[in-house]
Amino acid sequence: MKHPWKSRDSRPLQTSLTIDFLLFNCMLLMLVLAVYLFVQKDITQVIREKMIPDPDMSVEAHTYLGELGEGPESERLLKSGGWLELLDSGKRVIQVIGEKQDDIQMYDEETLYQGLENRSNQPFYYSITSVQNDSGAEWLLLKLPRDVVKVSINNELLMSYLNHSVFFYVFVVSGLILLLIFVYSYWVSRRIKKPLRVLNLGLNRMMEGHYNTRIALYAETEFLRIGNSFNYMANVIEKTTEEKRQAEKSKQRLMVDLSHDLKTPITSIQGYAQALIEGRVTDPERQAKYLNYIYTKSVQVTKLIQHMLDLLKLDSPDFILRIQRLELGDHLREIIADTYGEIEQKDFELHLQVPEEEVYAHYDPELFASVINNLIGNALAYNPEGTRIRVSVIPEETDIRVEIADNGIGIPKELWSTIFDPFVRGDEARTTASGGTGLGLSIAKKNVEKMEGTLLLESREGEPTVFVIRIPK
Repeated sequence: MKHPWKSRDSRPLQTSLTIDFLLFNCMLLMLVLAVYLFVQKDITQVIREKMIPDPDMSVEAHTYLGELGEGPESERLLKSGGWLELLDSGKRVIQVIGEKQDDIQMYDEETLYQGLENRSNQPFYYSITSVQNDSGAEWLLLKLPRDVVKVSINNELLMSYLNHSVFFYVFVVSGLILLLIFVYSYWVSRRIKKPLRVLNLGLNRMMEGHYNTRIALYAETEFLRIGNSFNYMANVIEKTTEEKRQAEKSKQRLMVDLSHDLKTPITSIQGYAQALIEGRVTDPERQAKYLNYIYTKSVQVTKLIQHMLDLLKLDSPDFILRIQRLELGDHLREIIADTYGEIEQKDFELHLQVPEEEVYAHYDPELFASVINNLIGNALAYNPEGTRIRVSVIPEETDIRVEIADNGIGIPKELWSTIFDPFVRGDEARTTASGGTGLGLSIAKKNVEKMEGTLLLESREGEPTVFVIRIPK
């Protein structure tokens, strides 16, 4: 087990934060002690030596009435740079005791009152008292440099109120700070550890394969963001996993359906071919019928294989999409013109509704033609003669809507939810020659989605089958 002081990599968060706080507090304590020692042993000592010769000196004028320069109190005053002035009744200086440091020889009432206010910005400290003797003096004025009085009072008065040494108070305060930081660090680490524990549990469940796991955090904004990111990630993984599962299931179903759809016509081809090879059919008309059946089935197999290749090609990462901004109306007319012969042959009624003005959209012309041919081919394959087919182009605000509708037999409602899945046919005629491969609508939908559009099945009055294509302008 690693020692917690050696490396941060394997420490618990709570231990790491506690150690960091303790180190910070130690540095803070050392700084406080250094500053205190510097002030105590340097600055304070210098001030005392140079500016306060006698900290017991009185700054009240009445103290010096009995001495007037001849006594221990006066000696302290003069040594600190102060002096005494005797004033007559007119506030004129008649005697100076000590070294006078200003040039004032006479005071008016206003000047004297201002001096006695002892403001912090005035150069000298004033104190006055009345004199009762026969010397002609009426007042005794004490004057002392203001900074001496300021330092003396602030420093010594504070020291006089302390019951213990300054070191005692420094250590008490430092101890309290240490205790506070320890409690605070423990509280903070607990608050951080709780959401991290929830995140860790969620990640463990995700690693075990429970992709429906979601977490709820009640913490600071940063943790909430991490929780939201976790839930988003879990949602994406769950969705991707489900899509993959569905894709695997669809792939298995596709293989089963493909095997069935290939096996049926190939078995028929083998049976009829074997009958012809063995000479069991001698009637020329019957032989021609068998050969025609073999050809029809081989065409069905070829079409099925081609559709499978188209479907796989759309899912391939190498598929090249050529989307351009093209005029859709004329292109649609060309597509319909290519299928018009088959429409006439089946005796269908065509209604083409394309605006006279130019209609532009972003699409791949080859994919779009494949979609239109597929939908019209379905209508021709599954509806009786005389069915009316409507092809309409309707410009909208952001899209172009193309509708392929017919008034034929319609598609059963129970197939609507799966009609665009592979191997689903509107007539469910999986074994008939006329039935399609069941891949056409699936390919059409993928083609439209590749062009960032949509393909939907709707129903209108008089038109039970309406395929609605929307592609962006």
